[in-house]
Amino acid sequence: MPRKPNHDRAELIDRARDLFWRQGWAGTSLKDLEAVLKMKPGSFYAAFGSKEALFEIALDKYAEDGAGRLAELVEAHGPMAALKRYPELAICREEAPAKACMLSKTLLELQAHGHPLAQRASAHLMGMEEQFAALFAQMQQDGEIAPEHDPKSLARRYQSDLLGLRVSAEREGIDAHAIAREIAEGLDRL
Repeated sequence: MPRKPNHDRAELIDRARDLFWRQGWAGTSLKDLEAVLKMKPGSFYAAFGSKEALFEIALDKYAEDGAGRLAELVEAHGPMAALKRYPELAICREEAPAKACMLSKTLLELQAHGHPLAQRASAHLMGMEEQFAALFAQMQQDGEIAPEHDPKSLARRYQSDLLGLRVSAEREGIDAHAIAREIAEGLDRL
């Protein structure tokens, strides 16, 4: 009778996500993954198939978690307040292994090589942009922002500001919290 695995798959994916997020695709070896996951090579391959397959799962989990956090904010506070709170949330999570976005880090690392994971990261970024655009459209319908604004353009700019904020948060001597406040205050001028 086969042994039952002594690990929680979701926990393993979270640990792998954090390692990939911190070290990137190229900076993470199979030995690193085996050490962090406390798995032998055979168990690793049986559970995940390959480093690339696990990275894809981790990238998907990262994107799902971010979309879920935004949806929870919207549910609790409404679209405008959620978009105002989101920049600070993006940089203040103490448990996060890095401030910079895992999706943008993956895109920047792998796009030049034409790696399929770069396309997957780009697709997730597009999904987030669409989520932001839907919120801006809702705010427009609710009369919270002027009708002449294009929700898709606002979403693209908002996401760009968030990505820049998250890179700035990685730098020494930058007050990322002040930048987050500026992004939030900018929403009042729409």
